[in-house]
Amino acid sequence: MRKSIENLATSKLTGGRRHPLRVRRKYEIDRYPNEALTGAQVTVTRKVRGKSHKTALKTIDFVNLSIPDSKPKKAKILKVLENPTNNDYQRRGVITKGAILETQDGKCKVVSRPGQDGTVNAILVQ
Repeated sequence: MRKSIENLATSKLTGGRRHPLRVRRKYEIDRYPNEALTGAQVTVTRKVRGKSHKTALKTIDFVNLSIPDSKPKKAKILKVLENPTNNDYQRRGVITKGAILETQDGKCKVVSRPGQDGTVNAILVQ
C-alpha cells in the first residue's frame, strides 16, 4: 500500500479521474519542515504519534562541542560554512545533521538532528 495519497490531480492515461482508495490517516499528514537557524534560542514542542512530544529548534546560538581528550563544552556558533544536505540550506544558513559550523573553537560537524532532537551536538574537525 502506498504511504502517501498524493498526485490525485493528474489524470489517468485513459483520461479518467483518479479516486483515492481511502482517506488519509492522521499519521500520514505532512508537516512543514523545521529548519534550525542561528540566533537566540527558540524551541517548538509538537505532538507526534503515540502521545509523544518532540522538541525542535527554530533558532540556536550555541553548540555542545565534543573535543577529543577533553570535556564537552558550549561554543558560540559564528556561521554555517557548509551544508551537504542542500545547497539552498548552505546559502540560508540552515543547521542540519552533517552541517559544518564555524565556532569560537574552530570548525565542527553537527552529529545531532536539531529539527528532531531540540539540541545541536557537534564534534571538532581539524
